[in-house]
Amino acid sequence: MSRPQDARYSESHEWATLDGDVLTLGVTDFAIEHLGDIVFVDLPDVGSDLGPGDTACEIESVKAVGEVYAPVTGTIEAVNEGLADDPSPLVADPFGAGWLMKIKASDTSGFESLMDLAAYEKHLETADPG
Repeated sequence: MSRPQDARYSESHEWATLDGDVLTLGVTDFAIEHLGDIVFVDLPDVGSDLGPGDTACEIESVKAVGEVYAPVTGTIEAVNEGLADDPSPLVADPFGAGWLMKIKASDTSGFESLMDLAAYEKHLETADPG
């Protein structure tokens, strides 16, 4: 699976893109592969405030619950509501149709500190899937 060049990546396997002050957040193919069969996505409420490192949502699989962390300070502007009923886009297209949420960032410095694609792929060489 091809990872987007324009995204930034976290050590905990979230990806993010920034368009102005709106950050789109998702999880990488690596995270999805290591979670296993996804059964439920617990998305946040639109209007919720988050800070860097806050748990933004949870992804439940048959073998684990994975937490997704916010990289920026901001307010949830939109969520991918269809994932609550059918999480399959998260597996089939984690960098496209499987996006999780859009955050209107009040501070984007957390985005700037995320890894670019080359650094993330190097990180994967020694990454712990947990």
